[in-house]
Amino acid sequence: MSIEFSSGFAQNLKTAELRQNVKITLTALAHSAVEISLLCARGPLDTAFGALAGSENADGDSQKALDVLTDEIITAALKTVPVAYYASEEQDDLITLDTSKPLAVASDPLDGSSNIDTNVSIGTIFSIFEAKESAHASFFRPGTEQLVGGFFVYGPQTSLVITTGNGTELYVLDRADNRFKLAIAKMNIVEQAKEYAINASNFQHWTSPTRAYIEECQMGKNGALGEKQNMRWIGSLVADANRILMRGGIFLYPQDDRKGYELGRLRLLYEAAPVAFIIEQAGGLATDGTNRILDKKLETLHERIPFVFGSKNQVNRVKHHHDIKT
Repeated sequence: MSIEFSSGFAQNLKTAELRQNVKITLTALAHSAVEISLLCARGPLDTAFGALAGSENADGDSQKALDVLTDEIITAALKTVPVAYYASEEQDDLITLDTSKPLAVASDPLDGSSNIDTNVSIGTIFSIFEAKESAHASFFRPGTEQLVGGFFVYGPQTSLVITTGNGTELYVLDRADNRFKLAIAKMNIVEQAKEYAINASNFQHWTSPTRAYIEECQMGKNGALGEKQNMRWIGSLVADANRILMRGGIFLYPQDDRKGYELGRLRLLYEAAPVAFIIEQAGGLATDGTNRILDKKLETLHERIPFVFGSKNQVNRVKHHHDIKT
């Protein structure tokens, strides 16, 4: 298994050695992704498919056996490459692999696993940083310091969406020779689209700015937006992000008044930050409703945050409603 990197991939990184270390690490992650995609494809035929009764990860979310297994697969892969530290959604604390190595990797090993029994696209999200003097220092920093943001999607295609800060690229796994091949060299999100993604069942719990924006969407051509808006909600972050990269729109997972949702639900380090990096490099915007995600410095390992991203005009419209409120 290999990745056929584009000729310009990672050329913005500062040294040839750093570029090579990043490529080696990405190739190991790609090996893991191929293995994970095969596990996911077996679905209920595999014993790892079911939930672990009474089990929760470090952040309080219900775990499936497959969550644990995918984390083990990624951890094993990272032990073979130049990675000093690993931060995972499935682990209570940071993991030290080899302090002499130059990189640090954060990951949500199986994003969207709660939807796996419905055969919806799910994936692996990851972020790569230069390692610092400690595990804490390597991750507790703003998202602008990422070297790489990326995610694999396990669906009709197994694909890799990735950026090193020089545009967003799409690679697709060709099963004929087991290689990830470049499919789109420069992904571009349109500035305005007619789709929005949000879990509308939580309407009564939203803050007034979120409610105001969604009411505009629902009004369609008779409202302030002046045209019909279609709702598209998958509930799998990588699937919704991939759709927006391909045809635009907006994704909202705001804070609300339910217990545990007051500060948002998605995790900053290994979900929001890498996806925000990808979205910005494709010409979109990513905020917490008001402020840029990539400017936020991690304060706690499994920190949650509201997340709004997608086409510029739509994300800015959400910010407009928050600005009115304040």
